[in-house]
Amino acid sequence: MEITDLEQVVMIETSVSQSPWSSIQFQQSLNESMVLVVAGQIIGFSVVAIIGDEAEVHNLAVHPDHQGLGFGSVLLDHIIAHLPVLVSKMHLEVRTSNFPAIRLYLQRDFVPVGERLGYYKTEHGREDAVLMSRPIKATGH
Repeated sequence: MEITDLEQVVMIETSVSQSPWSSIQFQQSLNESMVLVVAGQIIGFSVVAIIGDEAEVHNLAVHPDHQGLGFGSVLLDHIIAHLPVLVSKMHLEVRTSNFPAIRLYLQRDFVPVGERLGYYKTEHGREDAVLMSRPIKATGH
């Protein structure tokens, strides 16, 4: 992700999130971010932090017009395949109501390991997050 991508990334984020990240938050995460480009257009992005031997997905989204077409899988598979060799575990949290994302994560060997009550803002109050983790194999991820 480059600084010039921020406008498109924020537009995607605003269209998919009830509590979207700001342009400043994405700017502060440029070194941990990537975009998915199809036909010259940014259609998705991810933000993944590496801390020691663990990785954490901080944000991952696909433009609503491109959801359900496998692009979330493309992003997640790319992240996993390109993690530094030292990474042995990956974590994320997801809204309890985000069934498509939960299904994707389960298909990629993430397992629920806990929850954060009232973690996400919604227009009707707060929503819980499911914490998920998966091991990363040292060879070939």
